[in-house]
Amino acid sequence: MAHLKQEVSVRALVSFRPEFSDPSRHHFVFFYRITVTNHLPFEVKLMARHWEILDSNGRRTVVDGEGVVGAQPELGPGESFTYESACNLETGIGRMHGHYVMLRTATGTTFNTPIAPFKLEAPFLLN
Repeated sequence: MAHLKQEVSVRALVSFRPEFSDPSRHHFVFFYRITVTNHLPFEVKLMARHWEILDSNGRRTVVDGEGVVGAQPELGPGESFTYESACNLETGIGRMHGHYVMLRTATGTTFNTPIAPFKLEAPFLLN
């Protein structure tokens, strides 16, 4: 993979969803909204994702796949793509991180865009 300065940004907003969770059965659901923005002067396409999800018991889940939510969005210079997804944990505290595999459409070169770690926390466990 070619190395490019990271100029595709990834922002995550997380919410705990108590209406889908059952703490008595160790089932905690978190929704997250991801915004990917292309700051490069050329078009890119989000080809694949790699997520690592860790709960507070040390259970690690790896998720790899094509695109995101069934799409492989193409982003021109300055364009963004936002999507929502969810994950389940056995604990009310965890974290996620990973990377996207991006394609520079004009040249066919690929590069990874890191996704910085973000927290998954059920608010009632933080008091």
